[in-house]
Amino acid sequence: MNKNKGIHNNILELVGETPLIKLQKITKNLKGAYFAKIEAFNPGHSSKDRIALHIINNAEKKGILKKGATIVETTSGNTGFSLAMISIVKGYKCILAVSDKSSADKINLLKTMGAEVHVCPADVAADDPRSYYEVAKTIHKKTKNSVYINQYFNELNIEAHYKTTGPEIWQQTAGKITHLVAASGTGGTISGVGKYLKEQNPNIKILGVDAIGSVLKKYHETGEFDINEIQPYKIEGLGKTLIPTATDFDIIDVYEKVSDKDAAFASREIVKKEGLFCGYTSGAVMQATKQYAAQNYFDENSFVVVIFPDHGSRYMNKIYNDNWMKTQGFL
Repeated sequence: MNKNKGIHNNILELVGETPLIKLQKITKNLKGAYFAKIEAFNPGHSSKDRIALHIINNAEKKGILKKGATIVETTSGNTGFSLAMISIVKGYKCILAVSDKSSADKINLLKTMGAEVHVCPADVAADDPRSYYEVAKTIHKKTKNSVYINQYFNELNIEAHYKTTGPEIWQQTAGKITHLVAASGTGGTISGVGKYLKEQNPNIKILGVDAIGSVLKKYHETGEFDINEIQPYKIEGLGKTLIPTATDFDIIDVYEKVSDKDAAFASREIVKKEGLFCGYTSGAVMQATKQYAAQNYFDENSFVVVIFPDHGSRYMNKIYNDNWMKTQGFL
């Protein structure tokens, strides 16, 4: 059923079928045509609705998730919101371990959605007992009748996008897509969409977006996990200080790293030039697209799809706050 027609039983029936919008002004000096997949049109305002719903539906089918269960997860915010929303509709309790890099807006939203939130330091090793990965695992072990979603190491993360986002983009572009630009965090989006698109046309280039301070780009190029690459950075939902198995590195052709500052200004530029109120990760994707264009990855015949995964409302105390921008030295 077209999700925009008729009556729906609940908000979860609105997940997916997000629009593809031609970018007009922000890309006018770049070669090729550019189209943004606006994942903020999901009911939970991000692409994470897709994986959260797919993983939970799967767990219910297998009998892992039973009535009165508790859902536990590690999140930078958006997956947590999706899980909290689904938990309300389906009647589960939701406990989230969140990085302190997550915006105050996101943390308050999670609490508003009824989730129990544990804020953990971002700048510790993944195996440190204080890290949000380890805190979530500990909560899961201590909580009876709980399920740990584990998005970073869950193959269903890839499958959700392989079954939904990939086919949507292929159909919306009538198979004309030549390049995909997508953020790489857990890796589910870029791996799932990339796998589907390459099966349709192996010549499509899958261009990853990584953060300065993350290990993904070097690992992709060398197979080496280099701890010296790790440094604190502000962009949420992008890059990693560990290697997620939910990333299929063979699908991704190349990575480009972006800075916190450039991504913040690109987010603001999307709003001012396109009227699309996108989040920090979307700005990172736009910035990477410009950097790829500067390196001549695109020509006049390029049909480039960029995935904007998040909504600007989650960042009102960060990139859309001049005081925050000043404290970071960006303004």
